[in-house]
Amino acid sequence: QVQLVESGGGLVQAGGSLRLSCAASGSIASIYRMGYYRQAPGKQRELVASIVNGGSTNYADSVKGRFTISRDNAKSTVYLQMNSLKPEDTAVYYCNAFRLGINQNYWGQGTQVTVSS
Repeated sequence: QVQLVESGGGLVQAGGSLRLSCAASGSIASIYRMGYYRQAPGKQRELVASIVNGGSTNYADSVKGRFTISRDNAKSTVYLQMNSLKPEDTAVYYCNAFRLGINQNYWGQGTQVTVSS
């Protein structure tokens, strides 16, 4: 099992910045990929950014150049730095971890990000 605990999020004005953190515990040795998804009201959950063990990253087109995902392996923590935030970034952000072998996804509890115009 993998447990994910998220922190960060909140209310910010358009153009501002926030940083999300997600700490993993449990069977972390088998985690291959970590990342963040988001879900706005009435919309499907979508990938925001992810990072794999080798350090390669992947971003949604809508956040490229504004968001940066990073990983501290020593702390088993992933960070999402969000700059130049827009009202359309408003959503609940969920941390995700993917374990190889059993091909299992794990989710954090979610954190609200609200960007006011």
